[in-house]
Amino acid sequence: MKSSAVIGTPASPLAAAPQRQAFLLLRTVFTVAPVVFGLDKFTNLLTDWTMYLAPAVTAVVPLPAQTFMYVVGVVEIVAGVTVAVRPRFGSLLVAAWLLGIILNLLILGSFFDVALRDFGLLVGALALNRLSPAKAR
Repeated sequence: MKSSAVIGTPASPLAAAPQRQAFLLLRTVFTVAPVVFGLDKFTNLLTDWTMYLAPAVTAVVPLPAQTFMYVVGVVEIVAGVTVAVRPRFGSLLVAAWLLGIILNLLILGSFFDVALRDFGLLVGALALNRLSPAKAR
């Protein structure tokens, strides 16, 4: 009986590298999500983003809440694009941004479920950092 070497060979290099798959999945999500949510800060289609902003923030930063959310939107879009271009640095930028969101929600004293979800996202961003090659692929 003749055996084929093809049977033992993975279908593609991607199938042989689960770390590469995880990297691509996390990179895609942490590129698309911040850009989408950043753009929504200008339209408020998903939600009224100002309700998630602690009054202490607007007391420190002399901007109206909606104007502050425009700045937040720009930062989120930049963070998402940075993940696409330089995932090792961008993932840390997203992780720091998520930490800021978590702290804001804790100061606000509500939306603890969102803070917990964002903590999970922060851990995912740190995982992306660990999976990121020194140079983006």
